[in-house]
Amino acid sequence: MTATLRMPPLTLSADPCFEPVVRLPLPASRDRIRVVELLATGTSGGAQEHVFNIVSRLDRSRYDVSVLSLGNGAAIRRLERAHIDVCVLDDLDDAAAIQAVAAHLASVKADVVHNHMYRAEVVGTQAAWALAAAGKHRPYIVGTVHSSRIRSDEDRELLRQLTPKMDHLISVSRAIERKLDEEGRVGAPISLIYNGVDLTRYSEPDICGTLHSEYPISPDSPIVGVVARLEPEKGHPTLLEAWPAVIAAVPKAHLLIVGEGSQREALEAQVKALGIGKSVTFTGRRDDVPAVTAALDVAVLPSYREAQGLSILEAMALSRPVVASAVGGIPEMIEHGRTGLLVPPREPAALAAAIVRLLTDHPYADTLAKAAQNLVHDRFCVELMVRAIETIYDESVTEERRLAAG
Repeated sequence: MTATLRMPPLTLSADPCFEPVVRLPLPASRDRIRVVELLATGTSGGAQEHVFNIVSRLDRSRYDVSVLSLGNGAAIRRLERAHIDVCVLDDLDDAAAIQAVAAHLASVKADVVHNHMYRAEVVGTQAAWALAAAGKHRPYIVGTVHSSRIRSDEDRELLRQLTPKMDHLISVSRAIERKLDEEGRVGAPISLIYNGVDLTRYSEPDICGTLHSEYPISPDSPIVGVVARLEPEKGHPTLLEAWPAVIAAVPKAHLLIVGEGSQREALEAQVKALGIGKSVTFTGRRDDVPAVTAALDVAVLPSYREAQGLSILEAMALSRPVVASAVGGIPEMIEHGRTGLLVPPREPAALAAAIVRLLTDHPYADTLAKAAQNLVHDRFCVELMVRAIETIYDESVTEERRLAAG
């Protein structure tokens, strides 16, 4: 009997994120487990980053993985550039999408369908059971709940009905576990698996040294940055309200807003109304987020709700001092005063005071940043995340293994 043994790189052998893993062999009837990652949309965001980390890190000797998306976008193009097998089903209503996903799962003989975000859970679960109703092999149904969004009563009822038809749910934070409980989603086992950071992207980052020349930022200006979609839940208005107090205390400070989304025009109007345009820059989407984050003096995430907050984890991995709202899963990553600063949501004065403290007390900021980096290595690396997810995928062949054993 043999088992899969994955050894850590020699240079990282002391890192808990790279401990070797031993798994039971697959049944003799198969050489790999076929996995389809189903995305609700191909736009950029935390869920899409999560999927990219999964497909780029899975043990390809054991798992045959591809991506199916119910919409196009920048995340799909990134997957394609990485030579990941991707299929896009665009502009389909749910009924048509269920049929198309079922056909795709059958064509690739999927053992696992891993649904990401609400629409994928709805479509992917029903597609898998449509195959069962047709007398075909039903893939093992896994769903990761990425969003802290409060759903309508109709959506919540549909999820309650579908959850017992799922084989395994993954929560990305204890806050999401509480959300699942509040929504009455019972009937499927739930595993807490935190999103992980790909430490190889952040161990020796190329710091973006061109920000001061790309944008109207003085060479001696400290840069505060937020990397997040420009959507209502991310809290940008509170950060902008706080900014006049920041520049009153640190006149040369500059705010960099990285990301794209539906709220850009409204946020630009707010900047104009506050008269802070000279010290605020909107970059739009950037393809070099690690390098940009590495160039920040302070990273901020002023969210009103947040499942976990992957951009803050990335800043922590880069040893950047962070300030974030004490909402959702964020306090599970940041211990106030030890690995970062937490502030109440929607309180500009508290947010401004925390930013100013990190901009003016450099030894304190450095101490927080170093502790945060150590925490990411201990608990939030992508290898730990992928190993846990692989264990769930292995459940798809448990019955085969039992039958083979007699």
